[in-house]
Amino acid sequence: MTADVGFRSERGPILISLMVTAALVAIDATVLATAIPTIVNDLGDFALFPWLFSVYLLAQAVTVPIYAKLSDVVGRKPIILFGIAVFLLGSILCGFAWSMPALIAFRAVQGLGAGAVQPMSITIVGDIYSLTERAKVQGYLASVWGISSVVGPLLGGTFAQLDAWRGVFFLNVPLCIIAGWMLIRFFHEKVEPRKHKVDYLGAVLLTASLTLIILAVLQGGQTWAWDSPQSFAAFGVGGLLLAAFVLAETRAAEPILPLWVFSRRLLLTTTLVGLGVGAILIGLTSYVPTYLEGSLGAPPLLAGLALGALTLGWPIAAAYSGRFYLRIGFKNTSLIGISLVVLGALTLAVFGATPSVVIVAISCFIVGLGMGLVAVPTLIAAQSSVPWNERGVVTGTNMFARSVGSAIGVAIFGAIANSIFGEGDAASLSPATITAGSTAVFVAVLVAAAAAVVAVVVMPRTPVARSAE
Repeated sequence: MTADVGFRSERGPILISLMVTAALVAIDATVLATAIPTIVNDLGDFALFPWLFSVYLLAQAVTVPIYAKLSDVVGRKPIILFGIAVFLLGSILCGFAWSMPALIAFRAVQGLGAGAVQPMSITIVGDIYSLTERAKVQGYLASVWGISSVVGPLLGGTFAQLDAWRGVFFLNVPLCIIAGWMLIRFFHEKVEPRKHKVDYLGAVLLTASLTLIILAVLQGGQTWAWDSPQSFAAFGVGGLLLAAFVLAETRAAEPILPLWVFSRRLLLTTTLVGLGVGAILIGLTSYVPTYLEGSLGAPPLLAGLALGALTLGWPIAAAYSGRFYLRIGFKNTSLIGISLVVLGALTLAVFGATPSVVIVAISCFIVGLGMGLVAVPTLIAAQSSVPWNERGVVTGTNMFARSVGSAIGVAIFGAIANSIFGEGDAASLSPATITAGSTAVFVAVLVAAAAAVVAVVVMPRTPVARSAE
């Protein structure tokens, strides 16, 4: 029965509060990308701009498993409220940033909050709605992204053209306050408190390893040569710490990233899909505005709307994904989705050397449609395969994979672009140089999409009827 799914139902206020919470992430994703060229022109340090995304995603990635594990112990509500509070603090600090390094540091604070906001909202949906109901609820949540895909670029482009990019961050303040108040007022859960041990060692090892690996990728060929001692040391120590993290997780009483998740084929493949989704999304989000503004001289507002086509296509497809997977299954729906992603990425890569706002918008829209049909079904398939006390970890692992994919992806894409851009600032680069660098990134996005195809192909077929039970 889905008659009680809606704003007027008993769970309606909770749904509205989750939609407001989702708006935090949705608007932040679209509004910042549009303003990046203006921020760089104001603060300088063009070569550092990938860190605005990378450090945010790194902070988000390493905290998602911690928040997810704690939510299975103390409940979802305290975790998501804490995340909103930290995200609010980070947004205010970003608005007052005086330099690119300062802005990067404050983006890390935002990421610490985002690590709780998005996965907890998705987990709460999985807790209070059945599989069949989620097919309809997804339409409501998708509408948030649909509206944000239009509102975000419009606001970001407007702030950029008015040379008031700080408003991009202050925009989060009222949203955080509203989302927090609504969750406190309407969301209530019953949790039996129990003693737990936080996996501090795992958290430290994971953070340190990913930081060193991302640092090595972003600085390689820029601050130091790829074959330099610094490069070998960063990659080597990062790899050793990652191995130590895996070992620590096998011995931890309550690991932040339980290795049993990767022993189940469905969870492993959906996690790999999450990696690909994160990389593809950040590749387009961080470079499409720079590509259009730098190669064509397109105004920030127009560049933002072209990128907005991606976040418009995603919710449209996501809203209908429930109808698809209820009829043809999770895997078939995901296969259709990843095929569209490849088609859109291929179009963007092929026509990258001849910049066109229309072609970029169409390509982004196709990628967005595909994302809606692959990201949602794979996540719901994973959620539906486990009980409540494992759902937080499973959802968190999927979100963790998506964040890691984005964090490492933007580092790799940044290294590719910077190898062509060189050390000049945005204003000194010629349109041809920006076109060449951005096109190289789009080719890399196509490679990531092709890799995601493999993960979807080997994903096991899980009967929807069994998942609904």
